[in-house]
Amino acid sequence: MAVPQLVQAYNDLKKAFTSKPPNLQKCGTLLATLKARLQLISLLEAGLLFPGENPNKDDLVVTRDILEMGALWSIRNKDVPSFDRYFSQLETFYVDYASYLPPSQRQYCIQGLNLIRLLTQNRIADFHTKLESLPADALQENIYIKHPVNLERWLMEGSYSKVWVAREEAPAEEYKFFVDSLMGTIRNEIASCEEAAYESLPIRDAAALLFFPSQTDLIKFAQQRGWQVNPSAGMIIFSKKGEESVEIPKQKMIVAALQYARELEQIV
Repeated sequence: MAVPQLVQAYNDLKKAFTSKPPNLQKCGTLLATLKARLQLISLLEAGLLFPGENPNKDDLVVTRDILEMGALWSIRNKDVPSFDRYFSQLETFYVDYASYLPPSQRQYCIQGLNLIRLLTQNRIADFHTKLESLPADALQENIYIKHPVNLERWLMEGSYSKVWVAREEAPAEEYKFFVDSLMGTIRNEIASCEEAAYESLPIRDAAALLFFPSQTDLIKFAQQRGWQVNPSAGMIIFSKKGEESVEIPKQKMIVAALQYARELEQIV
C-alpha cells in the first residue's frame, strides 16, 4: 500500500472483521480512524475517496476494501444510514472505475443488499433503476442479485410465505437483517387484514398466519397492536378501533328515490 500510515490500521481492521465472531466495536473504531485519514489524504494528495486523474490502482483497491467492510459492518451493527453512506461512496468504485480496477468479490453482495434496502423502504422505482444498471447475466445467475429480484416478485404477487422461506435461503448472513425488516412490514399488513376480517382467532392460527415461529413472539406482537390475549382459551381478540354501528336510513332513501323517479317522469 502506497500510504504507509494506513497500513497498520487497515491490517487491524481486516483481522477484526474476519475474526469469529467479528469484533464489531473494534471495527467501528478502526473504520472511523481510517475514513478520517482517507478524507485527509484525499484532500491533500492521493484522492482516494474522491479519485481524480491517474490514481494509484493499489491504493484504490484498498480504499474500496475498507469501504466494503464498512458497509457490511453497518448491517451487522443494524445501522442502515451508515450503510447508505458507505454504499454511496462505493458506487464511484463500482461504476466509474469498473474497468480500471480488478473485480471485487464483495461487490454483488453489497449491491444486492442495497436492492433489498430499497425494497424495505418501498422505493420500487429506485429498485428497478438500480437493476437496469447491472449486467443482464447477473440478474439471472448471480445469487446475490437473484435473491432481491425474487423477493420483489414475491412481494408483488403477495406470496409472503416465499419471502419468509427466503430468509433461510439468504446468500449471506447480512441479508437476513433486511428480510426481517420486510417481514415486519408484511406482518403489519396481514394484521390489519385480520383485524378487519375477524373478531378473534385461535393463537395457533394467528401465529401461522403471521409467520411467527413461536407463540411467545405472537403474544409480544399482539400486545404492541393492542390485541387481547386469552391464554386459557387459546384465543386472540382483535380490538375494533373506531368501529361504530351506523344506522342506514332505508325509509328516507326509498322516499328520495321515488321522488327522483317522479321528477324524471315529469321532465320526460
